[in-house]
Amino acid sequence: MLGDTGVAVHPEDERYRHLIGKNVVLPLMNRVIPIFADSYVDKEFGTGAVKVTPAHDPNDFEMGLRHGLAQIVVMDNYGNMNENAGAYQGLERYECRKQVVADLTAQGLLLKVEDHRHAVGHCQRCDTVIEPLVSRQWFVKMKPLAEPAIQKVLDGEIRFIPERFTKIYINWMENIRDWCISRQLWWGHRIPVWYCQDCGEVICSKEDPERCTKCESAQLRQDEDVLDTWFSSALWPFSTMGWPDDSADMRHFYPTSVLVTGRDIIFFWVARMIFSGIEHTGKVPFYEVNIHGLILDALGRKMSKSLDNGIDPIEVIEKYGADTLRFSLITGVTPGNDVRFHWDKVENTRNFANKIWNASRFVLMNLYDYEATVIRDDELLLVDRWMLSRLNQTAEEVTRLMEKYDLGEAAKTLYEFIWDEFCDWYIELAKPRLNSGSPRQRLVVQNLLNEVLTTALRLLHPFMPFITEEIYQFLPGHSKTIMLDDWPQKDDRQIDLTAVESMRKIMQAIRSLRNIRAEFNIPPGTSLNVIALAGEPGHRQLLSENQSYLMQMANIREIEIVENLTVKPQKALSALTVIAEIYVPLEGVIDLEKEMARLHKELKGAQGELEKAEAKLKNETFLARAPQEVIEKEKAKAEEARIKKEGIIQRLQILKEK
Repeated sequence: MLGDTGVAVHPEDERYRHLIGKNVVLPLMNRVIPIFADSYVDKEFGTGAVKVTPAHDPNDFEMGLRHGLAQIVVMDNYGNMNENAGAYQGLERYECRKQVVADLTAQGLLLKVEDHRHAVGHCQRCDTVIEPLVSRQWFVKMKPLAEPAIQKVLDGEIRFIPERFTKIYINWMENIRDWCISRQLWWGHRIPVWYCQDCGEVICSKEDPERCTKCESAQLRQDEDVLDTWFSSALWPFSTMGWPDDSADMRHFYPTSVLVTGRDIIFFWVARMIFSGIEHTGKVPFYEVNIHGLILDALGRKMSKSLDNGIDPIEVIEKYGADTLRFSLITGVTPGNDVRFHWDKVENTRNFANKIWNASRFVLMNLYDYEATVIRDDELLLVDRWMLSRLNQTAEEVTRLMEKYDLGEAAKTLYEFIWDEFCDWYIELAKPRLNSGSPRQRLVVQNLLNEVLTTALRLLHPFMPFITEEIYQFLPGHSKTIMLDDWPQKDDRQIDLTAVESMRKIMQAIRSLRNIRAEFNIPPGTSLNVIALAGEPGHRQLLSENQSYLMQMANIREIEIVENLTVKPQKALSALTVIAEIYVPLEGVIDLEKEMARLHKELKGAQGELEKAEAKLKNETFLARAPQEVIEKEKAKAEEARIKKEGIIQRLQILKEK
């Protein structure tokens, strides 16, 4: 209050419009100060009239600049009132506050005292209230630096990925203010300014001066302030390369190709590196800026000390491994968007790492008599041609996604290929041939297993470097690090689109048979007889040539492939696939009455879950008091129960028709 130099009101506030331009007297200081209008004022807060202290409040400082108000500092650097505080000079700030209240009361000027929850900053270490005040600092004039930095981006010499961040960068740079670069800290680069103790000359120099440039005095004192951390950080791309010398590192590594950084420091770091690089070297520091999001907690909140919701990555690594943490944070993330940290996602990724390890152990166990050899095309079965095709398609897709910095989709593509296609399909279908008694067939499978696993590890290495390096060292013919191996390239000669489509049809038929087992509780160990109605000759041939795949992967005892059926099988479940209409006779497979009783019991349970969730969602008290995330969970429960109920009803209907 002692430093007030104006009173602000909102220009549309009818209560005070007639007072705009008039003056008032500041109590205790007897200072005449103006009443002025500014749209920053909130008409609804308090009286709607705001005292303005430009030297001790950032927002008041801005208003003061707009309206030409005096800046009066009334407090020193130790929190004591100074000579501008009048009769209160020398008082500690809190003592001064008490005295001001007492004096206002004594003069009959105090209307009332209220407790008010404020947003004044506190020191994070000692919790002391921080008092803003105007002080003398060093600034960098930004307009001459910002203009070329803007132009380089507009010209496309620097590209932001995703593109939407370009607008954020341009907006900041076009509205940039002069940059305060001096900091009152213990550590950092010293401000390159010296003061002559004799004549008062101020010397700004790249080299440490020995004498005053004006009076030749040797009594020089360097400014105690240090440069803003971001100023020092902005020098990183070239200062680490030997600049200002014309070093080999500088010539080779500057400019660099790509900068990867978070969305929250585009202005603090990226922009400053750009204009600093252009100013000091004449070149941009990098050509592409890949912006990623932030890691949030499971509720979507930024991790912070105050919320105590931070996750220590070291603890995650100790429990699950560094590869698991890396991959769980990358998988499925869209470029530039934030990612929520979920423990269940970490555990799922740990399971993926275990899957890779176990699959690799299986391959290595079966390579003890491995011999690298050239495999002829006529030695490859459908599943081999499919696997080689999918391997090359995956290499092409992962490369494409990584080149556009869509790392989340690249990781997801690898996850699905390794787990679903290589582990769950190819390895399983390869097992009988490894033990078939045919040395040549064993050799074919060994070579393919080694090739697919090695290539998959190379593709996975940027995401999971430790497990891939470990496994790679055990594979035949590899002694160097995987980091120096060639990146997989697509080989069009190994892509057989017909084999991919044919295998897709076979896999769909197998999945349909597995779904029938799961939906109707048929034990996995129970072998089934299957009738496949395939009208097209090509589909009948495909089924006939590859029926061993269905028999192995769906535990089928016998498959009858027919062109047409005059009468559909009685008491049989059916599934319509692209390749055929498949029938599974139930005679001797399941007890229909027992299965219907089980389904009726499940239906009752699902109905109870649905009614319970719906009752909560209809409860006004619950909706008013429960957190939004709890309400969303109940909605999800209700939807899950509804889907489950509908599925059971459909299965019961099928059994009733039998």
